[in-house]
Amino acid sequence: MSEGRAVVVAHPNIALAKYWGKCAWPGNYPAVPSLSVTLEGMATRTTVTLDSARSKDVVVLNGADLGEDAAAKAIQLLERVRAAAGISLCARVESSNDFPTGSGLASSASGFAALALAAVRAYGIDWDIAKISDLARQSSASAARSLFGGFAELPAGTRDVAELSACEVAPASHMPLRVLVCVATEAAKSTSSTSGMTLTAEKSPYYGAWLAEGPRLYLEIKKALLARDFETLGALSEASALAMHASALAAGVSYFSGVTLEALAEVRRIRADGLLAFATIDAGPHVKVLVLESGAAKVGERLRKVPGVLRVLETRPGDAAREVLAS
Repeated sequence: MSEGRAVVVAHPNIALAKYWGKCAWPGNYPAVPSLSVTLEGMATRTTVTLDSARSKDVVVLNGADLGEDAAAKAIQLLERVRAAAGISLCARVESSNDFPTGSGLASSASGFAALALAAVRAYGIDWDIAKISDLARQSSASAARSLFGGFAELPAGTRDVAELSACEVAPASHMPLRVLVCVATEAAKSTSSTSGMTLTAEKSPYYGAWLAEGPRLYLEIKKALLARDFETLGALSEASALAMHASALAAGVSYFSGVTLEALAEVRRIRADGLLAFATIDAGPHVKVLVLESGAAKVGERLRKVPGVLRVLETRPGDAAREVLAS
């Protein structure tokens, strides 16, 4: 018999001002501030069901039981919620993504955002969205932003602040932005974001430069967003992505594939032909192209012809994570 159940839909987000690197102290705090756009057009759906008959948590992702090791972060989140609720019941978690999982398309962001909200609702805790964002951040820093719609920011961690949540910067309607996602592979990436950040911090001679440049780019990107200056926003977002990857590459951490480079070259050609289009890349081979709504069709047509691009997903600024009726 189920004592509590909640179903949540959340969307991934793409950082315009990149987060890359963690603070040295425990707690999963980002070393630099970030600013992102939550994307309508890709989604995670997560159901959390409490059951008195269960002796342990079960986590199912895209139809496959993850097992305790692979589900460790999800189980830790559930344990935090149980401790806050004063309830010992275990849960069954069923989650599915309608886009490639674990390959650099922010499935961990939407996944942990959905799990955090669903778990809090299923266990009956009356937390506000900031508290739920902080809960999600402890498992995945980018997930803190996917609790919010439109454009959201997450500050860098500081030693004197234990609770750290994201907040909305501008609503989805703020700018007629489209993000064209060039899917380069269906496979999961071989180096996780956490491992990539750790290696970058340990080995990259440019990590210190990234820690200095990242916050500056964040401030300029936020300024351009609030001013609705798309050209400046796009150029700075591309610069943030390339700076992040440059620091990682110097540590031997590469998420690029041949498809990544082909897509980047095409974006440069598109700009040379007079269309405003800018690239951003997270910890994976997929290239996301920022365009205005008016140019999306033309740019999308060209991106679909890039060798190796499997498909192009057209997304837009989307809604916050939300509880939905079970079907």
